[in-house]
Amino acid sequence: MLITSLRRLTLAAAFLLGAAPAFAQTIETQARQAFIVDMMTGAVLLEKNADEIMPPSSMSKVMTVHMLFEKLQKGEVKLTDEFPVSERAWRIQGSKMFVPLGSRVKVEDLIRGIVIQSGNDACVVVAEALAGSEEAFAEQMTKKGRELGLTKTVFKNSSGWPHPEHVTTARELALIAKHTIEAFPEHYKYYAELNYTFNGIRQGNRNPLLYKPLGADGLKTGHTEAAGYGLTASVKRGDRRIIMVVNGLPSMKARAQETENLIDWAFREYENYALFKAGEAVQNATVWLGESKTVPLIAAEDLVVTLPRRARQGMKVTAVFQEPIQTPIQKGQVAGKLVVAAPGVPSKELSLLAGESVAQLGPAGRIGAAVSYLIFGAQK
Repeated sequence: MLITSLRRLTLAAAFLLGAAPAFAQTIETQARQAFIVDMMTGAVLLEKNADEIMPPSSMSKVMTVHMLFEKLQKGEVKLTDEFPVSERAWRIQGSKMFVPLGSRVKVEDLIRGIVIQSGNDACVVVAEALAGSEEAFAEQMTKKGRELGLTKTVFKNSSGWPHPEHVTTARELALIAKHTIEAFPEHYKYYAELNYTFNGIRQGNRNPLLYKPLGADGLKTGHTEAAGYGLTASVKRGDRRIIMVVNGLPSMKARAQETENLIDWAFREYENYALFKAGEAVQNATVWLGESKTVPLIAAEDLVVTLPRRARQGMKVTAVFQEPIQTPIQKGQVAGKLVVAAPGVPSKELSLLAGESVAQLGPAGRIGAAVSYLIFGAQK
């Protein structure tokens, strides 16, 4: 016979699933589109038209650089390799690295030319070198986006040059940023550099957050007439990192002020709380007809939750499992779940695993245990 057991642990905790609605927002933004997410937990702190199709402008370059970083990681390209500058790359307008026509430029220079100087010309050089043409490279960018989980993003060029079919969303730009930070830690450092000089021309990084003590270390600004002013940013303070995407702001000044305000708000109003580490014992459960009377239930993975600071009191974590647990029990088998919930906060479930194997008693032992249970009830 199985007896249902509901064990409740009161903890100062909450969880917000990344795909779930955001917390009740206490701040407004003049951006047309906005999205802020905690990178570790996936908790969405702010979203405004986050899935609305929009022009990404130069924020597209985060994907261009992602493609190049991947080639470097696989060893297919080296930082010292040189890529040729075509007339098409040399002639492109907008922000430029100012690559000389007919020259060859080192890959590391091109990375800085894209990341720091926002060079459209550098993007074309990279695209033509890696795919033969910018059109072919844009198709590869879109394909890579699908592999990363982007469903709405379509690239038509490597730089973000205005094109009616070159589109993305704030949420999907944040996802590209997340993959870049996680997959290429050895190369992500370029996004934090403040200036670069190439061909005798010194240019500063266009990311306004890098020049203030905010913890920002990337990624990319963008601006076109249709898109307005935008920024895909990442900010790290202590062990916590957030990713923010805004677009549709009216000016560079508004972009700088709005993004600084939003970052301070995100770190001031929300905090991460570590509840359990993977393998940590959460509860002991009674075992039915086993060589051991109990089995520890352990967390399947680290459990870190993000919640508003003011709301952490009263949050509950509930361990739910069937007790006693039938033998035989294999170490690592799913034996229950943790449910983390709070009023107004989407719940999170985490599997509980058996921390040890428990063999079933032999025939004589099972008879004795059954008789003992009938006489004395469950022994804990």
